[in-house]
Amino acid sequence: MGRIQSSCSQCRREKEKLFLKGERCTSSKCAVEKRKYPPGQHGAAVMRMTEYGRRMREKQKARRMYGLTERQFRNYFERAAKTKAATGQKLMELLERRLDNVVFRLGFAPSRQAARQLVHHGNVTVNGRKVNIPSFEVKVNEVIKLKAKMLERISEKLKEYVPPAWLTVAADQSGTISRLPKKDDTERLIEESAIVEYYSR
Repeated sequence: MGRIQSSCSQCRREKEKLFLKGERCTSSKCAVEKRKYPPGQHGAAVMRMTEYGRRMREKQKARRMYGLTERQFRNYFERAAKTKAATGQKLMELLERRLDNVVFRLGFAPSRQAARQLVHHGNVTVNGRKVNIPSFEVKVNEVIKLKAKMLERISEKLKEYVPPAWLTVAADQSGTISRLPKKDDTERLIEESAIVEYYSR
């Protein structure tokens, strides 16, 4: 198994912000702002990108943004490919419906990594039941809540936060998937067609 890269190194590898560390990514401390080239001895060298390389980088970018291993990401793609829907859009829908991503999208955590920790530590419930599996697939109308002590820490920020159109935050600051995410709702930094082309080669 290869060495696990830090969040900042992953962003530098893709030469763009993947917003893996929440507020740090929008501050002057962002590593991409300081060093706009990949990490490593030859990171600053100018290299010509092939079409295959572009598709692979798009796949890697998506995998890193959602915090998945190669096998996990491949499994999501294979599930999407077996459906009648457009493979790229179905892939993005499945990724967006992961519990850790939904917690992040609802504004309960500053990043997907932080959301994953909240779930792992048992601070999230779905329909009143504790769920500590980040990959749990949230369905339409299921209600996501944080433990009261965790909610107190972010209650003021939530008042100003506007969630994506497919999610709803109620007056008690619980969240719900009101409908499945559509193409315009999913991660716009990702070109899903390039990922489909990568796996279809």
